[in-house]
Amino acid sequence: MSFLDFQILDLIDILLTAFLLFQVYRLVQGTVAIRILLGIASIFIIWKLVQALNMVMLSQILGSFIGLGLIVLIIVFQQEIRKFLLYLGSGSFNFNQSFIKRILKTQKEQKQLDLDPILIAVQNLASTKTGAIIVFTRSMPLGQYSESGEMLDSNISSRMIENIFFKDSPLHDGALIIQQNRIQSAGAVLPVSESINIPQNLGLRHRAALGVCEKTDAVCIVISEERGTLSIVHSNVIRHIEIGDLKAKLHRLLL
Repeated sequence: MSFLDFQILDLIDILLTAFLLFQVYRLVQGTVAIRILLGIASIFIIWKLVQALNMVMLSQILGSFIGLGLIVLIIVFQQEIRKFLLYLGSGSFNFNQSFIKRILKTQKEQKQLDLDPILIAVQNLASTKTGAIIVFTRSMPLGQYSESGEMLDSNISSRMIENIFFKDSPLHDGALIIQQNRIQSAGAVLPVSESINIPQNLGLRHRAALGVCEKTDAVCIVISEERGTLSIVHSNVIRHIEIGDLKAKLHRLLL
């Protein structure tokens, strides 16, 4: 096909491919998988280049590697593939918000999440060794988990968060879910991870945070009730993180 034969279907093909690749990137962003994905993409580009240069032997070797690589990809990216299929089936392409709005959402809109009151509350809760789990919704909706708790849809404030996790509060044992710069739900029940690779010394809050992150692309903050230490959970658990590092990590993942 020459450049002059370019048709509208070709444009649609390019746009759909770019969109799917972008969604895959969002799923693996901030994980080890992104490095593997970039490595595979590099090999594919080199393979196409040696094909164009008619380097037969190297082309056959790389072609065989890529052919077998499909099975390896399924094994290595099984968690990400599961997330992607859940994303496709969750209604994220449409249905509570318009498809066009999701695609055209600007960087300015994404930065509306105000982390300051959340971090103030987290610091205060950690200083009093008050256990807590805060879940940040990203591209995949958490409706089923939000509905298991008390639906609030309230503004974010440090005092509100601290009151929710106060030890005598009826909602303190569940998770607080934040979506689009609002507290969507409190006292939410999260799925507990059943992974055999979780260290034995991780408590129920950490396991619940890992559970929701395994099933979605959410990001969680966990405050230990025993030690008052902070952890951030996404594709893995980063424990004993300082408040400054936590803020930087959240900025990178959420903004």
